[in-house]
Amino acid sequence: MSPETLVDVRSLKKYYPVTGGVFRRHVADVRAVDGVDLALGRGECLGLVGESGCGKTTLGKTILRLHRATDGRIYFGQDPAAVERVEAMLGAAEPSERARGRALARTMDLNRLNGRALLALRQKIQVVFQDPTNSLDPRMLVRDIVAEPLAAQRLVKARDIEGRVLELLAIVGLTPDHLLRYPHEFSGGQRQRIAIARALATSPEFILMDEPTSALDVSVQAQILNLLKRLQAEFHLAYLFVTHHLLVVKYISNRIAVMYLGKIVETGPTAQIFERPLHPYTRALLSAIPVPDPATRREKIILTGDVPNPIDPPAGCRFHPRCPHAREICRTVEPALLAADGSGRSVACHRWREI
Repeated sequence: MSPETLVDVRSLKKYYPVTGGVFRRHVADVRAVDGVDLALGRGECLGLVGESGCGKTTLGKTILRLHRATDGRIYFGQDPAAVERVEAMLGAAEPSERARGRALARTMDLNRLNGRALLALRQKIQVVFQDPTNSLDPRMLVRDIVAEPLAAQRLVKARDIEGRVLELLAIVGLTPDHLLRYPHEFSGGQRQRIAIARALATSPEFILMDEPTSALDVSVQAQILNLLKRLQAEFHLAYLFVTHHLLVVKYISNRIAVMYLGKIVETGPTAQIFERPLHPYTRALLSAIPVPDPATRREKIILTGDVPNPIDPPAGCRFHPRCPHAREICRTVEPALLAADGSGRSVACHRWREI
C-alpha cells in the first residue's frame, strides 16, 4: 500500500438476496461483487473494465456507499500504517484482538460511517453517471443543479452561490448564458459537462466515472475525455473510470483493473496491460479491439460458452469454463490475485507463466 493511496478496498462483497417460495424466503444470493481488493492513489485514474454484467458499476457504487456493502472494508484517505494495523488485528487469532480491530474499523471504514462523519466524507467523493439525461433533474435549472451540493454541504454562503456556480460552469466550458436553462435544452455533451460541474462543486478528491462517454457521439467523447484529463491534472483528482471501451481506458487511465464475474482478475499499468496481458480473459478482451487497417491481421480470441450465473458461480477459477488454458487445478482451486512481477502487476491465474 503506497503512502499516496487514497482509496483502499479490502475483501469487498456486495450480494443481492434472491427470495423464493410462498413465504419469500432467502434462497440464494447474486454475487455481484465477491471479495475484491483494490487500491487507488491520489491523482490517479484507474480504469475498471470487463464485460457487461461483471460487476463494474456495482463495485464503484458500493465504494461510494450508494450501495451498502455486504462485507469488507473501504478505507478512504486513511493512514496506510493505521490501515495495516487494523487489518492485522481483524485477522488475528485472539478474539480480543479481533474485537479491538472491529472497534477501530468502525471509525475508519466507510461501510461503518454514519451521520455527520458520513456527510463530511460525501464532500470528498462524487460521481458522474453514464446517462446525463437521467442523472439531471428535468425540473431544475442548471443554476440549481450545480448549486445543490453546495447548499447540501453548506460550503458557500447563499449570496455567493451563484458566483461559485458560474465559476464551475466556466471550468467545464459553459457560459453564463446557460445558467437559467433546463437540461432538455442542451446537447448530450453539454449535459455531461453540467454533471461534471456538479461533481466538482464540493472540491472532491475522488470521482467515480461510470461510463461517462458511452452515451455520446465519438467527437463529443474526445472533448469530454480531454476535459476530464485537464481537470484531473488541474485539481489532482483520483478517478475510478468504469467503461467497456478499451481504447477510451487506454487513453485516460494510468492503471487498469480487469473484472470478471465479481472478481478482479488482473491489474497493472495501462501500457503493460496492453503490451503483454497475463490473464487469458484480458487477452481475449484486447483481441476484440477493432484494427482500423484492413490489411493488418491479428489473432482474435473467441471465448466459448456464456458468462456463468453469478447466483451459482463455478468452483475454482470463475473463468475456467471458458478458458482455453484451463487444467484440473483451475476447476477446483480459486487463484488468488498475486503480484506477477516487480512492476506493480497482479494476476489471478494458475497458468499465467505458461501463457
